[in-house]
Amino acid sequence: MPTSTLYYIADPMCSWCWGFQPTLESIIDILPEEIDVRYVMGGLAKDSDEPMPADTLEYVKQQWQLVTDRTGAQFNWDFWTACQPRRSTYPACRAAIAAGEQQGAGLEDMFHAIQRAYYMEARNPSDLETLISLAAELKLDVDRFSTDIVSPGINDMLYKDFELRRSFHADKFPTVILDYNQETMWLAYGYEEADKVMDVLESVLHS
Repeated sequence: MPTSTLYYIADPMCSWCWGFQPTLESIIDILPEEIDVRYVMGGLAKDSDEPMPADTLEYVKQQWQLVTDRTGAQFNWDFWTACQPRRSTYPACRAAIAAGEQQGAGLEDMFHAIQRAYYMEARNPSDLETLISLAAELKLDVDRFSTDIVSPGINDMLYKDFELRRSFHADKFPTVILDYNQETMWLAYGYEEADKVMDVLESVLHS
């Protein structure tokens, strides 16, 4: 049984989390087996059926460009013409949790499937139809997923993640916190460069 936990506090529709993905993979690659990895859904934007306001749309586009400039992450800019953007990430967070209720690695798999769909395939994870399609692609029980994602139980689990995030005072995404040997260490608070994160992690693991 894992005796320590690495908390990855993020949102699948956070562009800086997309830019951080290679660093997350490097972190997981060197973690000892006794350290569990726990994805905590951040909840970047509440449920909304309204089109994204023009000023918000321009802000998000600017963030995409900043992420590309700093991290080299790629984006499919067709999203902005192929989809009707909404400032709503809670559905994507619920989708990850619902997938995790079906498969051991389901949460992580759905989290990254949402990222690929959003950033690389110009598909809108604010739309329930997109999330259900991703569940099918991940070979989940689609009927169960379609029921779970709108259920009070999954919503309660999402809000428990919010409570955990607030208990850490983690209000930037991504945040990475390592609870190891009865000590809590912050590896990243918001986007951090890979070298810095890995240096801190390796010093902790080898201390």
